[in-house]
Amino acid sequence: MDKAPLTRNPPRNEKPESGRKTKAYPYASGGWGSLKAVTQILIQEKTVVRDATILPHQNKPDGFMCVSCSWAKPAHPHAFEFCENGAKATAWDTTPKRVDRAFFERHTVSELLEWHDHDIEDAGRLTEPMRYDAQTDRYVPVAWDEAFAAIGAQLRSFDPASVVFYTSGRASLETSYMLQLFARMYGTNNLPDSSNMCHESTSVGLTQAIGVGVGTIGLDDFEHTDLMFFFGQNVGTNSPRMLHQLQDARKRGVPIVTFNPLREPGLVSFANPQSPRDMLLPGDAGNTQISTQYHQVRPGGDSAALAGICKAVIAADDEARTHGAPPVLDVAFIREHTVGFEDFAAYVRAVQWDEIERESGLTRAAIESAAREYMQANAVLAHYGMGLTQHRLGVQNVRMICNLLFLRGNVGKPGAGPSPIRGHSNVQGQRTVGITEKPELAPLDQLARQFGFEPPREKGFNTVEAFEAMVEGKVNAVVNLGGNLVRSVPDRLRTEPAWRRLPLTVNIATKLNRSHLAHGDNAYLLPCLSRIEIDRTGGREQVVSMEDSTARFHGSRGVAEPPSPDVRSEPAILAGLAIATLGERSTVDWRAWSEDYASVRAQMAKTWPEMFQDLETRMWTPGGCVRPLPARSREWKTKSGKAEFLVPESLCEDPDMPVTEPDALRLMTLRADGQFNTTLYNHDDRFRGVRGSRMVLLMNPDDMAARGIDEGDRLTLRTVANDGVVREVAGLAAKPYDVPRGCLAGYYPECNPLLPLWHYARESKVPGAKSIPVRVVDIDRTTRANA
Repeated sequence: MDKAPLTRNPPRNEKPESGRKTKAYPYASGGWGSLKAVTQILIQEKTVVRDATILPHQNKPDGFMCVSCSWAKPAHPHAFEFCENGAKATAWDTTPKRVDRAFFERHTVSELLEWHDHDIEDAGRLTEPMRYDAQTDRYVPVAWDEAFAAIGAQLRSFDPASVVFYTSGRASLETSYMLQLFARMYGTNNLPDSSNMCHESTSVGLTQAIGVGVGTIGLDDFEHTDLMFFFGQNVGTNSPRMLHQLQDARKRGVPIVTFNPLREPGLVSFANPQSPRDMLLPGDAGNTQISTQYHQVRPGGDSAALAGICKAVIAADDEARTHGAPPVLDVAFIREHTVGFEDFAAYVRAVQWDEIERESGLTRAAIESAAREYMQANAVLAHYGMGLTQHRLGVQNVRMICNLLFLRGNVGKPGAGPSPIRGHSNVQGQRTVGITEKPELAPLDQLARQFGFEPPREKGFNTVEAFEAMVEGKVNAVVNLGGNLVRSVPDRLRTEPAWRRLPLTVNIATKLNRSHLAHGDNAYLLPCLSRIEIDRTGGREQVVSMEDSTARFHGSRGVAEPPSPDVRSEPAILAGLAIATLGERSTVDWRAWSEDYASVRAQMAKTWPEMFQDLETRMWTPGGCVRPLPARSREWKTKSGKAEFLVPESLCEDPDMPVTEPDALRLMTLRADGQFNTTLYNHDDRFRGVRGSRMVLLMNPDDMAARGIDEGDRLTLRTVANDGVVREVAGLAAKPYDVPRGCLAGYYPECNPLLPLWHYARESKVPGAKSIPVRVVDIDRTTRANA
């Protein structure tokens, strides 16, 4: 472990903040605020006319899949089947702004490193391949074949175990299949991806509990459900199109019970921008109330809240049995389909309410009110996000969701099931086609037979492990498909220097980002098409396929013109790299694959016939075609052959990072409505009343008063961790906000330096970004005094 102290100063690209006071957002999500935000981004990116013809094709059966979130694409779409965030993502990709050779002639890399992350990406689209020139400190043009040859030669000189192939969730199924095959033919299972940063806890937890690592619900289940739970997922920011289904359910009288530390507008009320009635009625008259119960659970308190609900349900069943009343539990489901119930029931009967209240931050009465709703419903959906997965016991949180659902048979029937809400638009799909560092999850024997090579059998690196190895000097190269890893990973003040020491960084991207500027010794920028754009590779218009958050496959066809004739598709770039690197070792005709993506889909069908047979036609089915999900039919591909209850290890989700020091607080990181992952469309967070700033810390007013902090004071936070490393972020403007006492909220990725690389979910290694013990070590009141 690196023991050297780290600078307390914020990264130099962060803009200083004014410290001015901010106001709470008083309106529903959607509505005129959403329309205004869409108009602003179209004007900002100078795409008003262009995107007026592009946006109507977004998420349509014969159009393109949104490059933003992974929410389902309905069979009968709205006239405008995109949300505010989806429109922002499309405008961001279709901007006429360009980062070309003239741009790099004007700006050195050292100069660009001083720019804010928003300004770096807002510079525009990359237009031709580039390599870094150390003598001029600039990226300079390089021919495609020259770039492939140089990269291939350097990759051949490395031990494959020292090379990492990373992919973000924007890559198509075809691209992801090609990448995993390229990496394994090269000789490594180092295939980390963006799922490692968010929903790997889901992949592990659901697989253990129900035998499949994805959710079991579809859009049709919204029509049959009697109740929905939300845990740690902000629908208004992360998956706004889902609000259509929530609004329809609420109009049918379906209750929605929410557990979330912050009161988020998207989970409170919604005004549909596509509804004239919602838009024109005055005040709250056009708004739909979303949550019927809203419980502000403490960050890291979800296991306790879930245990409390289960305790109340089992207690009610015990009481019913005592008096000869009908059972509350689904006794037949538990007997026929589960194992481990008695041990779990004994645990929740024994756990005390004072422990549940202490860990959850909720009262017994609040938890029992949620339990009563659960007991009255015959079919229940449980939606959740990274508020559950990004904890030390994140896998346990997922298992606790399953425990709750099992009690009343809420898996494998209409209107019921676990519903993890994914972020990136194909992050689930890339796992389906073999992007995994775990050899036991990849069809290695089938790949060996199909392509005549011996795949590596050693476990590869996930994202955290890749950067751990990087810090230790054990990584030589990263082939980075779409990610901004320097900004997205934890412990940035330790990991970014390690990235800069890499001998080779290869970035396949649409836009410039900080990972390209904090480069390795040899660095290449390989510009790719966006999914929105027409792909004419091989002299024909190509199409790709994606998987959404509900395990449906969809075709995607680009409609916009490419930004430059020198930009290539992701499959074409991977084919060029594979040919240059593998040479005659490969049995794959990579060039033919890159010129006909249908041939890639044909090979996918040979690898997984039950999954991809006839995908060529089925992927254009309105609403998508369903991948096999045995748990939907109550077939359990678990070790026991049944759905498995879990006895929780602890109700404290981060037991080895307790907030025990005097004045210590619990920090959770979050995203603004003006961003998608590390992409920052602007500096605002409209829903939380923050304007022109991201260096903001949301605090409970009582915590501020106890420390003599006023709104606008600049704070320095230090992580409470006994590893000898000082982790600080300075310049965070205090803002009073409705967060639980003893808790803070700050923005991702600005607060990433506070998160130790080693603070991750035990079984999944997802970074524990929702519970970071910190202290306020400095208060700068000069900004407030000068305001």
